[in-house]
Amino acid sequence: MAIHHCEYKVFSQWGEDGILDWLVNKIPGIPRSFIEFGVEDYTESNTRLLLLQKNWNGLVIDGSKKNINSIKSSDIYWKHNLKAIQAFITKDNINEIFLDNGYKDDVGILSIDIDGNDYFVWESISVINPIIVVCEYNAVLGDLLALSIPYEPNFVRTKSHYSNLYFGASIWALVCLGKRKGYTFIGTTSTGANAFFIRNDHADLIIPLLKNVSAFPSKFREARDENGDLQFASGNNRKEIIKNLPFLNLNTNKVAPLGSFGEIYSSSWQKGESVNL
Repeated sequence: MAIHHCEYKVFSQWGEDGILDWLVNKIPGIPRSFIEFGVEDYTESNTRLLLLQKNWNGLVIDGSKKNINSIKSSDIYWKHNLKAIQAFITKDNINEIFLDNGYKDDVGILSIDIDGNDYFVWESISVINPIIVVCEYNAVLGDLLALSIPYEPNFVRTKSHYSNLYFGASIWALVCLGKRKGYTFIGTTSTGANAFFIRNDHADLIIPLLKNVSAFPSKFREARDENGDLQFASGNNRKEIIKNLPFLNLNTNKVAPLGSFGEIYSSSWQKGESVNL
């Protein structure tokens, strides 16, 4: 099997609920705590099911005061041990945010989805040591190179480029970062949205259960035109839209237009098929 075979959706955007439920049930003694950021009003999230069904504890963070107030006014806020914080996350403030809110060392799950500097924020995290990490990737950036947007402290996806395709990091960038930080990549959602990692000291509980570790391209057609209307662009057309925008090759530390990197898709990725990384 692969982890995408466990997918089901209750509160998550795709099948993350099922994957996380399967994972936590395979790890005896996992801390029943989570941190998730980029949650908007938390109605659609990766950790809400664990909060409601298994009574986990958690910290959620979003940059919008309106979203945080909405969470705090919900009955889940008094029924469960949930803390909601408004903050615009950067690589320089993330550890301080955790410490200020009582989080350090082991936590069960860290879920990262800030539509921008995800790579750099995960890279900077040092005060917590999550067992499971879930991180969004930008499948438009392919599977062959370790690519990310260049770091900008004030990056906002919806303002960076009209298309909404200019954000985040490639799956290979996150796989390489995970290795450096002591994590084993265990697969992605079948929709090509989120990548999952297990801390190396717990990997022997999961890896023997997997027959393959698959990463999927996405079929999202979320690109916008300059008027903000959906273009319904798919496949290579999405890459063409952002080919002149600057990206950082994390292996060479060089910034260049996406189109200058040559082929960034394997033949399988090009055809919309999963790859083994």
